Amino acid sequence: MVAASETNIGQSRGRIWRSRVSRYAPLVLWLGLIFFASTGEFSAENTSLIIGPLLHWLFPNISDERVQLVHFFVRKLAHFTEYAVLALLAVRAFTNSSHEAIRRRWFLLSLLLIALYALSDEFHQSFVTTRTASLYDSLIDTSGGLTALLLLAYRRKKRFHAQKMKV
Repeated sequence: MVAASETNIGQSRGRIWRSRVSRYAPLVLWLGLIFFASTGEFSAENTSLIIGPLLHWLFPNISDERVQLVHFFVRKLAHFTEYAVLALLAVRAFTNSSHEAIRRRWFLLSLLLIALYALSDEFHQSFVTTRTASLYDSLIDTSGGLTALLLLAYRRKKRFHAQKMKV
């Protein structure tokens, strides 16, 4: 009887552990990807080697000034988008948490993670010689995350009210 009880406890712990890994692993991996994107590999000089030729291929008569402008906007849109994805992964992890306090405060915890990681990302870039740290980029990052959070909160509220109306 004791052995069966211990087996059930071990299986339960295994399920809890697998559940946490499945929730938090994508979030941690995305944080790692953002960190890697802050290295010299994704400097403006390196991304221009892809974006510039692509734009010249798509639009053979495009001016160099226009290429630089598009390159600038693509990079800023990448900041916005990578943190919107971070928000989605944070919400996925936090709303399915086994801790009620985390589930209830998913919006605040997600926004806090996004803002702090955006600031730490720019701090990291200040040590990379081919990158420039910018508080404006942190604002773009946080705006991307906040936009995704607001859209998710609106969707969740709308779904809640729809379910309430069915009852």
